[in-house]
Amino acid sequence: MTQTQAAGRNTGTREPRPRRVLPGSITLTGRGAVVALFAASFLGLLIAAWTGWDTFADVIFVMTCGVVTCYTRVSGLRALVVCPPLAFFTGSALAQAITAPDAFSAAVGILVTLATSTLWLFTGTALTVVIALGRGYRPRTPALRAAVTLKTTRQR
Repeated sequence: MTQTQAAGRNTGTREPRPRRVLPGSITLTGRGAVVALFAASFLGLLIAAWTGWDTFADVIFVMTCGVVTCYTRVSGLRALVVCPPLAFFTGSALAQAITAPDAFSAAVGILVTLATSTLWLFTGTALTVVIALGRGYRPRTPALRAAVTLKTTRQR
């Protein structure tokens, strides 16, 4: 059986389909995702300071890490992957500066908040990295590429 080719059609090559984007869906830039993560961390910590329920801020932080990573453009994931601990620290410092009676209490409050939220910080950061890798983020590793090319040139 012979294959015939229709005029104007290229057989054998496939172009990748563009990703479907739902109308009305939200996509964040890297900066927007960082700001959203900071805002959620700050508000969660502020509410936790006023109500006394510290787990609320931690749960809000982890949930926001997952949601923000899902809605960020692939091009903005590089900035987002490194920022969850920084956003939480900054939110904690600002919330303590607002709610603490003096500077020493604010400093102690920041350290206590970071110490008690360590597991949640690791969980949120790991969740961000896993979702980002699943969505197509691949970190640039120039040192690894240089080592691989050096190794292949030595083998020849």
